[in-house]
Amino acid sequence: MFKETPNPPQTDDVSPYESLDSKKLHDAAERALDHYLNPAALKSPAIRKPSTMFLIAPDIKDEDLLAHTCESLAQASVMASDFADYLEGPHRHKAMAIQQIVMLAELAANRMLDNVAVPKPAPHC
Repeated sequence: MFKETPNPPQTDDVSPYESLDSKKLHDAAERALDHYLNPAALKSPAIRKPSTMFLIAPDIKDEDLLAHTCESLAQASVMASDFADYLEGPHRHKAMAIQQIVMLAELAANRMLDNVAVPKPAPHC
């Protein structure tokens, strides 16, 4: 007796990239494959060429540049702190983290300024 075998049920074609983040998944897979199989395909970021719209005069002393840097960082720190007062939750934490990073840069620049401003003692003969 011959028994007819039923066909398997029809299923939709399923792609691993049929999700909301399909482009991200596809790009990540391509990067991973390129990393291992084609390292030349990974391009280094383009070298950034600074704009020449605003230039610092070449004859300015290092001490003056450091002093200006310290003042600019101090102002940025105050602005970030004031801005954080208007925020709540995670956004406030991010603004405070930016303020702290600016403050640390200001401290480093101040230390450099202290080192530059200290006159070197004359050698003893």
